[in-house]
Amino acid sequence: MRMPAPSRPALPEGIHTVDTGFVRPRFDAAYLLVHEGHGAFIDCGTKHAVPRMLDALAKAGLPPSRVDWLILTHVHLDHAGGAGELMAQLPHARLAVHPRGARHMIDPSTLWAGALAVYGQAVMEQAYGSLRPVPAERVVEAPDGHVIDLAGRPLRCIDTPGHARHHMAIYDQYANVCFTGDTFGLSYREFDTARGPFILPTTTPIQFDPEALHGSIDRLIALKPDAMYLTHYGRLEDIERLAADLHDTIDAMVALARALRNSPDRHADLVQGLTELYAQRIADHGWQGDREALLHWLGMDIQLNAQGLGVWLDHAQS
Repeated sequence: MRMPAPSRPALPEGIHTVDTGFVRPRFDAAYLLVHEGHGAFIDCGTKHAVPRMLDALAKAGLPPSRVDWLILTHVHLDHAGGAGELMAQLPHARLAVHPRGARHMIDPSTLWAGALAVYGQAVMEQAYGSLRPVPAERVVEAPDGHVIDLAGRPLRCIDTPGHARHHMAIYDQYANVCFTGDTFGLSYREFDTARGPFILPTTTPIQFDPEALHGSIDRLIALKPDAMYLTHYGRLEDIERLAADLHDTIDAMVALARALRNSPDRHADLVQGLTELYAQRIADHGWQGDREALLHWLGMDIQLNAQGLGVWLDHAQS
């Protein structure tokens, strides 16, 4: 099996990748932007990631008092669960979030209750920790086109539904890159081959919308960025090829779901179908791992994607 490459160093544009430590190494990223002696975090991981975020600041030579922003691509807990705890360590920072997500940062009780119902108390504490509210006066709603100023460096917020209705991407004009959250899919370094990175879409058990996701991907591509920075995981180039792969795989997943719409054991059949779909595409990409290795790296995502397709099917039929 191909071993992951060493972590990429900070780039000249002042972009630092922070591994939040969620689930496994090189699975969940947040980013620290440093510009003219000021900083902004994009996403933050869970409460357990806060020491890593502060360590990234120290390594960048930036005190917490010089962080101006925490910007969230969306409020799913692997991206935003630690927002309240991190903001408590950043005395002058404001939190920017999609208007649909702002209330969940001010009062995270609904987020917690929803996840608690799925995972249970023990898993929630272990995986996410508690959720701390962010004072309302520190929360800034960032609608489509909103520009965040990082010491003269414009960061444009772009409404990108499809994975979630409260999702936005951030276009960094200075570096000509996009921070995509989950809109531009998943690309784990364990699947890199001589052909480059492999990519696949991520649905959500609640708000997957394939047409909206196609449109959001196209919006980001239209900016002609030099790179995409994914939460799962890291910087990607070869953007046009990856976008085409995402579009094609979204369509294949939707076709699979429609074919299994009336299956008596739909979730299990979706899991099996997605496993076969991804196995074939990864093999075509030149990856040499076996089925056991594929399920090790993608098993959780296959389950979540199956759930997301199932909820989408139910909504599409209603």
